[in-house]
Amino acid sequence: MDTPFDSENMRSAVPEHGRARRVVGVYLALVFVVASFLWGYRLGANGAPSKPTGSASGTVEFVNDDMDLSGGVVDFELFWDTWRLIKDRYAKQPVDEKKMFYGALSGMVASLGDPHSVFLEPVASEEFAEELSGKFEGIGAEIGIKKGNLVVIAPLPDSPAEKAGLLAGDRIVGIDGVDTTGMAIDDAVSRIRGDKGTKVKLHVLRENDGGEPKVFEITRDTIAVQSAKISYAASPKGKKLAIIKISHFNGDTFDRFLDGVTQAALRDTDGIVLDLRNNPGGYLDASVQILGEWIPGEIAVSERYSDETTDDHLANGRGRLKDLPTVVLVNGGSASASEIVAGALQDHGKAVLIGEQTFGKGSVQDLVELDDGSSVKLTIAEWLTPKGKNINTEGIAPDYVVARSEEDYQDDKDPQRDAAYAWFDGVTPPPPEPEKEEKK
Repeated sequence: MDTPFDSENMRSAVPEHGRARRVVGVYLALVFVVASFLWGYRLGANGAPSKPTGSASGTVEFVNDDMDLSGGVVDFELFWDTWRLIKDRYAKQPVDEKKMFYGALSGMVASLGDPHSVFLEPVASEEFAEELSGKFEGIGAEIGIKKGNLVVIAPLPDSPAEKAGLLAGDRIVGIDGVDTTGMAIDDAVSRIRGDKGTKVKLHVLRENDGGEPKVFEITRDTIAVQSAKISYAASPKGKKLAIIKISHFNGDTFDRFLDGVTQAALRDTDGIVLDLRNNPGGYLDASVQILGEWIPGEIAVSERYSDETTDDHLANGRGRLKDLPTVVLVNGGSASASEIVAGALQDHGKAVLIGEQTFGKGSVQDLVELDDGSSVKLTIAEWLTPKGKNINTEGIAPDYVVARSEEDYQDDKDPQRDAAYAWFDGVTPPPPEPEKEEKK
């Protein structure tokens, strides 16, 4: 159910004319293209314009004349001096004033230095919304910046990226032969994203591969994401299990999830395996709604703002799964909304987590739609698990660490899933072997 954002929880800084949704996801990078211009970035660092331009073309108009600048540090004359300099003296005329304007807005948000806060031009904003609705064109993978590197957060199920062999955690060091060192995320997005049927070559470094990049040639396609689906399996001793796979927290996720819950109830299920592996996040309200089936009336997640005030989000639901044994599968591609669900179920003792350390993205964005079709995705808070854990950068540690190697993928083996099934029979995974120290 794609419920509208609760305006009572909005902070006063959000424009009243915008429609906002809380988004908790890593960069949905293969979905949208952010226009980021060097001039815009420099202008953005100095603030925003405060008076109308003298442009003869009249294509750009600013109406905010009364901004309150504490201390008078920012001199907006620099903005207009630069604007006129470009218009009058740039070698290739005429310049595109709309691009200059959007570039300045993009730079203003980019100056925050936060990879999760972005300005989206109208076309990019529409593409972003299409991705959250579950259908778009691309290779079907989320990418982001982690520890200064461009990495694959998660390939989507049955996507060209997954079929080509990309894995969560892969480091993209080149795109069509172009080195990605220092490359901005929006630049990487624009290079990787493209029309259905076209190809892109990604040069990828993978851990334990000896430092030599692999080249993946991937044909772009239309990606239709089924955000939640259910299947059934039996444990080694015959326990009846419902497997609920959530690949993304989209606008339709809760409805699909409820369909699965209803089916599971009709089958007299003995337990639930909730598979959140390679789920990069999505809408906050979808994750909270889903938690209502396990922890009705309890705190699902808390938002903490810059002034240290907090908002608790209660999981309102019917609690139809609260008495069913549950295992949650996670890995390094489980991020944001996935971590909210996993962390809440772990804190409330409603599930055990099996798999690998999660991604570690603990901030909340408001997605605000502006009048011209553009939008701003702005970090407005960090989120905490019900017990107050801040997982940003570190992620959530599973109760039982079980790895899935590249060889497992290639051989279609899933030791994490197998460990989950065995848990229902009382068999717990062994603790990981301690790393051996190198002999000197």
